[in-house]
Amino acid sequence: MKHSLTRRDFLVRGAGLGLALTTVERVLEASLAKTPMLVYMDPDCGCCATWVSLMGAAGFEVSVRNTSDMEPIKRRYGIGDALASCHTAVLSGYLVEGHVPADLIQKMLRDKPKIAGLTVPGMVEGSPGMEGPNPQKYDVLAFDAAGKTTVYAKR
Repeated sequence: MKHSLTRRDFLVRGAGLGLALTTVERVLEASLAKTPMLVYMDPDCGCCATWVSLMGAAGFEVSVRNTSDMEPIKRRYGIGDALASCHTAVLSGYLVEGHVPADLIQKMLRDKPKIAGLTVPGMVEGSPGMEGPNPQKYDVLAFDAAGKTTVYAKR
């Protein structure tokens, strides 16, 4: 017996498959969001505390190590001045420096690029945790162990 699909059958089945993939993608993102994240930050830094709250709201399991001396942390993880921001996070073998959006961290975890991590150097108004009246466009940079950067995303 020969089976043939009508155009309508094909579209209906295709739509069902699309919904299934969307559900799978949501489950995958939810499991990625549960990733433990260790954040080194100055306890007196309000923007760092805001970013940590945003990561928690995105579903990451955030733990914080407060320190008023971030220089040794930056040195330990190879974060040079050109990459540096106010806080440093470590998760799943990657570094996240500064005010990187949660969705891009999740994308990095999902795609597993061969990089050391992501950074938003400096303290850019409009980046997560740095909200303000004059948001600026900024680049999220991927960096390797040698500090070489490429643009990962534009915001």
